[in-house]
This record gives sequence, structure tokens and C-alpha cells, in this order.
Amino acid sequence: MNSNVENLPPQVLRLVYKEVSALAADPPEGIKVYPSEEDITELHTAIEGPEGTPYAGGVFRMRLVLGKDFPAAPPRGYFLTKIFHPNVGHKGEICVNVLKRDWKAELGLRHVLLTIKCLLIHPNPESALNEEAGRLLLEDYKEYASRAHLLTEIHAMGGTSGAPQEPADGPQPKKHAGDPNKRVAGAGLVTNGVAANNLSNSSSSGTSSSNTNIVAKKKTDKKRALRRL
Repeated sequence: MNSNVENLPPQVLRLVYKEVSALAADPPEGIKVYPSEEDITELHTAIEGPEGTPYAGGVFRMRLVLGKDFPAAPPRGYFLTKIFHPNVGHKGEICVNVLKRDWKAELGLRHVLLTIKCLLIHPNPESALNEEAGRLLLEDYKEYASRAHLLTEIHAMGGTSGAPQEPADGPQPKKHAGDPNKRVAGAGLVTNGVAANNLSNSSSSGTSSSNTNIVAKKKTDKKRALRRL
């Protein structure tokens, strides 16, 4: 939706900015306000589902759009979170008297937000945009509440059960890398093997040297015996 910042007089923009800043600093109970730095004529909010209603436990995102005739004309309200409610159309449009014939410029945006929250507590089937929800509200409240709660669970209750698990930081070890302790043990085996081999070679060298000395000693003794004769 196009911005209406350029279409509103400077004095109106100043009033809007002042009210939106006050709402962000001190929002109504159960409502969070997220002003847009780029477009002050579009206000995003999050409304907590009131206790004791089929919407309890849910958080419903909504936006208010200020038209070029604001505040002479009321803002337009839209639910961004899917909701089963008589006064909310299939595209999220909101039907409430304060946004129509009961609008007065002096009411302000805080009053609008509180009225929409009250709409979750007291739906008005007489001005239904969702005819099925309006009919069930009048004829079968149990079924209406069941449908409304089901959509609340599906669309308005955030969770991490379906969120993909993020991979760990850094490169992952290869499958054949094995346990580090095993790698250390393997290195030890290699080291011990080398040492054993060296010891074996050393023993062989020592044995060979000893045999040579014995042979030389026998030759010397034989020579001495011949001289005596």
C-alpha cells in the first residue's frame, strides 16, 4: 500500500508522530506498537488474545493505515494474522463502528486499538464480514469457539517445534576422522611399534657383534696353543 506521508499536512504529521511515539513508549495493556521509521502513516501492532476468549494465548498482528483524509476520516484496520471472527473479513479487513460511522477526529489511535481488542471479547454478529463466523456465534457458540480456537492455535501461537535446527558453527569433522581419543591411542600404537622395531634391530646388532667376538677369541686361543707346541 502506498504511503500517504506526502498527502498529509505537516501539522497532522506532527500530531501523528507525537501520538505514535506516545503509544510506543506507553502502549495499552496487551498491545505492542511497532512504528515504522519509513512510513508514519502505517502502524503495525500485536494484540494479545484476551483471557476467557477463544483467542486466549494467541498474538495477532494487525496494522492501521492512515488515509490522506486522516483525521477527518478514520484509519483502516487489517488483521495480518489469520483469525476466525465475525467482524474480520477473509482478507483481514476489520468492521467496527469506530472505524466507520462512530469515528471522531479527537478519538485518536489509542482508542482505536482498545476498541479492536474489545472486539475480540465481544464480537458483533450484526455487522459480520465473515458470515459463517457470525452465524455460528448466534446459533452454535461451542462450534464457533472451537473453530476460533483452532485457527488461533494454528496461526497465532508461535513455536519452535517446526523450526529447522541450525547447523553447528565451523566445519564438521569427517566421518572417518573417528574419536580423538582413538586417534591418540592409534598414534601411541604406531610409536610403540616403531620403538619395538628399533629395539629388535638393536638386539639383533648386539647379538651379531657378540658372535663375532667369540669367533675372534677362539682364533686367538688356537694360535697361542700352536706356539706352545
